[in-house]
Amino acid sequence: MTGDRRPTRHVVVMGVSGCGKTTVARLVSELTGLAFAEADEFHSEANVARMRSGVPLDDVARWPWLRDLAGWMTARHREGVSTVLACSALKRSYRDVLRQGPPNVEFVHLDGPTEVIRERMAARTHPYMPASLLDSQAAILEPLGPDEHGVVLDLRLPAEILAATAADRLGLPAVDPSAR
Repeated sequence: MTGDRRPTRHVVVMGVSGCGKTTVARLVSELTGLAFAEADEFHSEANVARMRSGVPLDDVARWPWLRDLAGWMTARHREGVSTVLACSALKRSYRDVLRQGPPNVEFVHLDGPTEVIRERMAARTHPYMPASLLDSQAAILEPLGPDEHGVVLDLRLPAEILAATAADRLGLPAVDPSAR
């Protein structure tokens, strides 16, 4: 009976490339049992090729990708599964598309100095997101509005602290690791 099912929760860990979205989202998943997805894995081959060549995506290229992400969350919602998604969600209009999916979409914005992010990106390898695209992402980033449900956290904190703080501030219950 669907009335007996607990409501699902859907969390998007957002921010520019290199801010720690994937790491924090995975840790939130481990702490809470929410199903994890990496938005990068939903990009079309054309989008990946474009970014790999150092060309930022425009809105036209992003809309189908965002609709696919909203669809993934909606499908999990229908299954009664809560989710955590690592996704840039840079503009409010992008977040609006994600909110058109399941009910209860919340955001965790990992925010901090561009210099710190640039240093992180220089120290990592990513299959198609060069550090040269950081400036284009920072230029279009729109912070969460006061009417958007979510939290803003300082990306300079350790990932474990960020994940625990996100779960706590969003009221996400922790899972018992021994129950897995």
